Amino acid sequence: MTGASAACVFCQIARATTATTLLHSDDRVVAFQDINPSAYRHYLVIPVAHIPTVKDLDRRPEDFALVSHMFQVGQTLMSRDAPQSKHRFGFHQPPFNSVDHLHLHCFALPFIPKWKHIKYLSMGPLGGFIEAEKLLEKITP
Repeated sequence: MTGASAACVFCQIARATTATTLLHSDDRVVAFQDINPSAYRHYLVIPVAHIPTVKDLDRRPEDFALVSHMFQVGQTLMSRDAPQSKHRFGFHQPPFNSVDHLHLHCFALPFIPKWKHIKYLSMGPLGGFIEAEKLLEKITP
């Protein structure tokens, strides 16, 4: 679960083997702009460790600490870069995730174009998008 995958584009970004400009980097996570933004500001925060999806997280202190840190980094970036905007933070759940490497979407709204909000709706038991706060509730040890 934590080994880097040579084929995973997010592992490559996390290990600084691409030309992606990092907005934040520490020993646990990196953050960068989404290449296909859906909002006024749209950043991704990913763990350096390869964790495929939210389904690979459990009620463990280390998973809770990682997601909390990802959320805190996202909030800090949005507060810095779009302080006047409404912010939204969350994760796609399988089978709706586009990259099998855990990633937090950080939005400064509005969605652009407006219809893009559809990609970020919860679908209840079918999955869809889960808000960061809800995921933290699910994995609280």
